[in-house]
Amino acid sequence: MEMTAWAQLHHARNAEKSRPFSAATLRRVLRFARPHRARLVTYVILSVVTAVTAVLTPVLAGRVVDAIVHRSAWTVVAGLALAIAAIAVAEAGIGIGARLLSARIGEGLILDLRTAVYDHVQRMPVAFFTRTRTGALVSRLNNDVLGAQRAFSNTLSGVVSNVVTLALTLAVMLTLSWPVTVLALVLLPVFVLPARRMGRRLARMSREAAEHNAAMGNQMTERFSAPGATLVKLFGRPDRESAEFASRAGRVRDIGVRTAMVQYVFVSALTLVSALALALVYGVGGALALAHRLAPGDVVALALLLTRLYAPLTSLASARVEVMSALVSFERVFEVLDLKPLIAEPADPTPLPDGPVGVEFEHVRFAYPAADKVSLASLEEVAKLDTRGGTEVLHDVSFTAEPGRMVALVGSSGAGKSTIASLLPRLYDVDAGTVRLGGVDVRELSFDTIRGALGMVTQDGHLFHESIRANLTLGAPAASDDELWAALRRARLEELVAELPDGLDTIVGERGYRLSGGERQRLTIARLLLAQPRVVILDEATAHLDSTSEAAVQEALGAALAGRTAVVIAHRLSTIRAADEILVVEAGRVVERGTHPELLAADGRYAELYRTQFAADADDEESVA
Repeated sequence: MEMTAWAQLHHARNAEKSRPFSAATLRRVLRFARPHRARLVTYVILSVVTAVTAVLTPVLAGRVVDAIVHRSAWTVVAGLALAIAAIAVAEAGIGIGARLLSARIGEGLILDLRTAVYDHVQRMPVAFFTRTRTGALVSRLNNDVLGAQRAFSNTLSGVVSNVVTLALTLAVMLTLSWPVTVLALVLLPVFVLPARRMGRRLARMSREAAEHNAAMGNQMTERFSAPGATLVKLFGRPDRESAEFASRAGRVRDIGVRTAMVQYVFVSALTLVSALALALVYGVGGALALAHRLAPGDVVALALLLTRLYAPLTSLASARVEVMSALVSFERVFEVLDLKPLIAEPADPTPLPDGPVGVEFEHVRFAYPAADKVSLASLEEVAKLDTRGGTEVLHDVSFTAEPGRMVALVGSSGAGKSTIASLLPRLYDVDAGTVRLGGVDVRELSFDTIRGALGMVTQDGHLFHESIRANLTLGAPAASDDELWAALRRARLEELVAELPDGLDTIVGERGYRLSGGERQRLTIARLLLAQPRVVILDEATAHLDSTSEAAVQEALGAALAGRTAVVIAHRLSTIRAADEILVVEAGRVVERGTHPELLAADGRYAELYRTQFAADADDEESVA
């Protein structure tokens, strides 16, 4: 009976999470379940068989008591005992089979849902990831997917088996003694109704505990990351940090104590009601037995059946809550799947010509999409999405980078240089105009073709928490060790990696923080060299390098860029003086273009930037001196 009370408590705590659902959601759920329908049918059948065996055992136990009271032959008692044992063995075997099917159905559904969500998220534009909180998105792949699969692994079989168990138990109890059965059911509302009132209180406490845990978890996540820990050590105060964490942990403790006590009181009350119902059966049934109106074995059978009656009754009373909770999880998963990617791969992609590839921007206009086009309020953890957006940031941008030539983009911060670079690999799509790669509109190329023809080194030099080998082979999975070492040599990293204890198998840490900034950037350049793309985009690729490392990497890049088309964004103008054409970008427009000498002679914005930077460099050299 106590286990039944705990189950009722679980249902009560989840009651506040349910909300109405649509028939369309249910149809989509059934479509996901269709591949598992054979196992589902078998699972339901086994659940029914288990429900039948659950009723047989109390009845046989009552027959044993009658046999003992009437002093029947020992063979009768032995036969009944063997029958009970056989049912127990069969029930255990059926239970193992049902559990195996349940695990396969549940885990198979988790696999299907997670794969569908992961693949769909992979197709989302970069704008989606710049707005979405990673933790909220991961929660959809974990908590919501697990909640959805419970609809099949637990709720479905529970409803079927509980209906069968309830029907058979009531039928047998009414057959044995309808007065005792009716009296036992009188206490049922006392057992079920408190859960509704207590459920709301427990749900509120659960939400409060979740909020406190989330706040404490956010503090740990931010402070335990490499940048966060560095910031705390530089500017934070350990005493203040400790006190703040202790305060949040204390709130978690307090809500935990209150929740534990409410749970205990709730379960104790329900267990007491169950015990009173059992005492009522024994009292009334015993009186009927003494009056020879009921067999002693029937009293025992009724008592045992009562323990099998309350569990399915309370479970069925909360079945709607379970179903609704599971469907809410499905809806949260479908919410992500229904978010349409702004960038779609063409159904019939155009092949890219062989040989060197040129780049062309023709009257390109672009505005970053508004949040409601690429994100969800629940993933950003806001009440309402920001509808601002659509403000044009690139205005009629046109230029051509001939095959094998270098075009450099310079200008003030926020002028639109990185935005121009992001349109080539289709991280975003233009709103007007055309971006061509090898004479083909990038929107007509497959994603694999773009990835194979184009390589990009970004300013932050991001690395995964994996080995050097895994980070290098991201763009060239089939690369040999000799090719890896050759790329490291050209990026001036060979000696460093060779001195590491695990060499190529050394783990670089989260975002590569076990390496210096320059080493991280050179490793991303080595990854580019290994991929050998026909078009190279360098977005401030040497921004984090010192003068010595920059000179070494520039030498490596010079050899790597030979014969390849390059679009280079550079803050240091000294690094792009040899570019075939330099574009000066300001406020989303190309305001000047030409070679380094031509732009200096024009004495415009480029000359101003160059003089300003030259003066700053001279001041730096004087300060060092």
